[in-house]
Order: sequence, then C-alpha cells, then structure tokens
Amino acid sequence: MAATRSFTALGSMSSKPLIVICGTTGVGKSKLGIELALALSSKSTHRNHSYRGARVINADSMQVYVGMDVITNKVTPEERCGVEHLLMDYKKPGEQLTGPEWIRDAIQVINETHARDEVPIVVGGTSYWIQHLIFPERMASFYKPSGEPTSKSVPSPPSEAYANALACLPSEMLSLFNNLPEAAPSADMDPHLTMSLHQLLTMLDPLVAQRWHWRDSRKVLTNLRIIQENRRLASEIIREQSQTTSKPRYRTLCFWLYAKPDVLKPRLDERVDQMIAQGLLNEIRTLRAIVAAGTSSATEGIRPTESKPHMDYTLGIYQAIGYKEFHEYLSAAEPSEAAFREAVEQMKLGTRRYAKRQVSWLRNKLLPAVNAANAAARVENDMPVVPLYLLDATELGDAWKMNVHDVAGRITNAFLQGEALPDPLTLSQTASEMLTVGDLPTDPVAVLTAHQRTICDVCTLDPVQPVMVDASKWEMHVRSRGHRRMTGKRTRGTHIISEHSRQQGSGSEESLDQNEVRES
Repeated sequence: MAATRSFTALGSMSSKPLIVICGTTGVGKSKLGIELALALSSKSTHRNHSYRGARVINADSMQVYVGMDVITNKVTPEERCGVEHLLMDYKKPGEQLTGPEWIRDAIQVINETHARDEVPIVVGGTSYWIQHLIFPERMASFYKPSGEPTSKSVPSPPSEAYANALACLPSEMLSLFNNLPEAAPSADMDPHLTMSLHQLLTMLDPLVAQRWHWRDSRKVLTNLRIIQENRRLASEIIREQSQTTSKPRYRTLCFWLYAKPDVLKPRLDERVDQMIAQGLLNEIRTLRAIVAAGTSSATEGIRPTESKPHMDYTLGIYQAIGYKEFHEYLSAAEPSEAAFREAVEQMKLGTRRYAKRQVSWLRNKLLPAVNAANAAARVENDMPVVPLYLLDATELGDAWKMNVHDVAGRITNAFLQGEALPDPLTLSQTASEMLTVGDLPTDPVAVLTAHQRTICDVCTLDPVQPVMVDASKWEMHVRSRGHRRMTGKRTRGTHIISEHSRQQGSGSEESLDQNEVRES
C-alpha cells in the first residue's frame, strides 16, 4: 500500500493508471497490447484490483487514417480479438492530425476509459506523441500560465518581449504575421513563402528560429502560431517550462519492446514483401487517386473533400513509408521490373531507417525524461513515477511468451495492485545495456540550444534556399564529401576569377559577383 500512497502524493498527477507500449516498427507492440487487454478482461486476472477490462488507444500517427490498412500495418479486426481500439480509423487520408490534437483526443478517451473502470493501454510507435502525453507542460502548443491548453477566446496579456519584437517588424513581415497561412507551405513548391516564414520567426524569436531548418515549415509555422496565440515568444514559454520538474499526467507503466537490429532488419524486409503481397500497391494507387482527383471518395466510408489535397510527402498519410518510394514506378508510362525492385529496396531501406530513428528517440528523448522524473520523485517518495521496462522481443514463439508476454503480465498486475516492482535493469542483459544512457539534457532550454542551426555559406548556392546544418553536426558536415566538393569548386572558381581580375586590373576579388564563383 505504500506504493499507492506515494503515487497519490504527487500533486496534480492522477492516481489512475496508464499503460504505454512503445518501440520500433515490427516488434509486436499491437500483439502485446491485445494480450494485456485480454488478460485484464479475464475474471481470473483482475480479482485483486478494481479494473474490469482494458481498451487499446492507438498512438501510431499513420493508423489514425481510415482505410489504408496495409500501408499502415494495422492489426486486422480478427487479430484484435474483440479488444476495443480507439483513435484508429478516425481521420480522412487528406487530413492532417497534429500532436496537440492527438493528445487532446487521447486524454479524452483515457478519462472515459477510467470512468468505465477499465485500463487504457496506449500502443504505438509515434514516440513524440507518447512522450508529450505522459509528460504535460513540455509542449509549447499546450501552454498557458495555468498549465491547461490555451483558449483562443481569452487571450493572455502580451509580454514585453513580444510587444518589442512585434514593434520592430517591417511592414511586410507584420502583415505576414497577422495573416499566417492556414497550412504550412511546401519548401519545394513555394520556397519563397517557406523562407519568409523562417525569416519572420528569426526576427521575432531568433533562439527558437535557429532550432529549425527553414525547410521544416510545419515546425516554423507552429511556433509562429504559438507566439501569435499566446502573445508571448516561444522561447519565453520554454524558459518558464524549464523552471519546473515535469511530472506525468497519470500513474504510468511503460513497456519498451526491443529487438536486436541483426534480427529485426530481415524481419522488417520480410514484412515489406508481405505488405506487397497483401495489396500495398493498390492502396498507394488509391492514395494517388485521392491526390489527383481532390476527393477521398475512392476510399470506402470517406466523404469527398471540399478542395483538392496538396501533394506533400511530409503531410498526413502521405508520410507513410511506401507512398513516396513507389512514386516513380507508378508514374512511369511503362513501369519496369527494375524500377519495381528499386522501389521495394527503397521501402525496405526507409523502414529500417525509421526503426533506427525510433530507437534513437526512445533512448535519447523519452528515457532521459523518464529517468529525470523518477529521480525527482525518489527525492520525495523513494518511488518511480514512470517505471519503464525494456522487454526483449528479439525471439518469437516460446521465447516471446517467456520474455515478453509473461513478464509484462506479472509487472502489470503488480503495478495495478500497488505492489513493489522489479528493477528494470535486472530483466535481461539487453535491458541493462539499452536502459543505461549517459547524462542527456531534458531541460527544454538545454535541448533547444543544443541543436541550433547555422547556414553553411560554402554549400549555399541560392540565398533564398540556404543550406542549414545542426551545430552539433557541423564537424561531420565539413568533413562530408559534398562540403569538400563545394569547397574545392569555390577555391578553383575564386582562383580563376582572381587571375582574370589581376590581368584586367580590377583589383579586389571581394567585389566579384557570387554567381560568377558558382558558375566557375
């Protein structure tokens, strides 16, 4: 019972439980979520706690869309075994769902699930969403002084820094700020507007602007809206967030499913082959038809959209791995077998890269945040507030039952009953290795300043579309083949033009037009 008392003593954190299952694509997250939900619904397993069952809440940013079951790798209705799945199939393919919108929806269904005396189990690979669901007051889009989501109907008083920054804007930039586009522009299709938005953010809030590449128009536009709606600079909000220790919204148990890369890679490749056999190309053709016709009527159960969707591989369902990779093959007048094989290989490569990025986020973002919250809690309660366990899902079959299913079941029951939990590092050698990370920053300001971007003048050919590099990767960039090649071109070009100028008696090479250097 001491565990229960320590959990409820944490102020604003709900004592209601939340179970989270995260991990890379292809490790069995959905399988475990269904298994836990079925176990909690069994009369023989919930007699020692008050919960009557469980519901699965989708946290995969692609599975929120209606249809497209193959390309998003949804579990089939049969595989769900009657377990209710929420926040799945509730958006149209042409729509864009943001992180704050999903979090608001997730909070609503979590609270509804608690009201039914059931346990919400959040399952998915979109770790950014999961992290900000667990830890409130770390997403500026949700900011207002009370810590609740901002209300547009009751604007907060403007800060002095906001007023001063606005007063310094040129008239054309002030007009842009007052008339921000509804949707983020494509950097490829509208580079001028994309760069103008980044320049506007730079004038208003340079610290935040340097965090994002000018091509990342969605992040840039989001920060501009944060400034506009809160009438405070985004960096001001982030500094205020840094003054408090982030506590979880709910009493949260995390399971991180992990498979070793040498086993996961062929498993992911095989899954791509299975997706193609199950009709992946037909789904991609449907998506292409939606874009071409400006209607989602090609997908069953979806009403036609009012306007033609914008063709952008960085938005909505069009981010799904496979859509972009098969573009050239499906666009060809006479698709070739070679083009098909190349598309398949690119999809497999993209899937493997995505899995690698997922592991990186969990180790470098979520895990440090969890460790920081648990460390702060131990000072007061000697009890972790977000116990996180890595389950080794490298092997399937009997090994899955022993290493994943059984372990997760025992820990879940102990968690719900308020019993002592095992040390996460003791579950396996893999858990000990993967859960041991260095001292990584979790403070929002530290994270912001650690990834400032700078323009590489050597690689920039067009000032309207500058090459920007994360400062933490600058040394890697200057050693890259592309940068060295551009340095050589600039050096040779400067030498040629300088010699020409000397012969013509024109003097300083600093007065030369940059285009001449490029062309040489």
